[in-house]
Amino acid sequence: MKEEQLVRALELRKDDKKKESNQILLKLVEEYPDNAFVNYQCAWSFDVLGEESKAVPYYEEAIKQGLSGENLEGAIIGLGSTYRTLGEYEKSKYTFLKGVELFPNNRAIQVFYSMTLYNLNENRKAMEILIKTVLDTTTDSEILSYKKAISFYSDKLDEIWK
Repeated sequence: MKEEQLVRALELRKDDKKKESNQILLKLVEEYPDNAFVNYQCAWSFDVLGEESKAVPYYEEAIKQGLSGENLEGAIIGLGSTYRTLGEYEKSKYTFLKGVELFPNNRAIQVFYSMTLYNLNENRKAMEILIKTVLDTTTDSEILSYKKAISFYSDKLDEIWK
């Protein structure tokens, strides 16, 4: 593969030259359609341009081709979030469920998943995930001082005690 072109495209994106980066990545996908990483970067390049619907097939292809590790985590977040912004909530939910299964410690996937649950009116589950994520990641002493109570109520938001 033309490694220098890929490096250039990624540098251009970092330098906020998103359109130029996208054009290089599109050419690379044409030359290397079976390269999962190139497909992933091309999807990402459409996402940063605000052209989410154009990103979807490249994310799907990258995942199908066996993207792995941190790149797969990023592609799952990208695809799931893109589906959500396009109103394809069930596809988003499925994508994030797969992400949670593959990467249970990735808090970003869980937070994006909770947003999708909100869109699906699964508000109780969305709040539970967000509350647990806050409790597991915060260093805020005020929140931590109530950790036991907050954790207890996280899945009981609709209950009333008399």
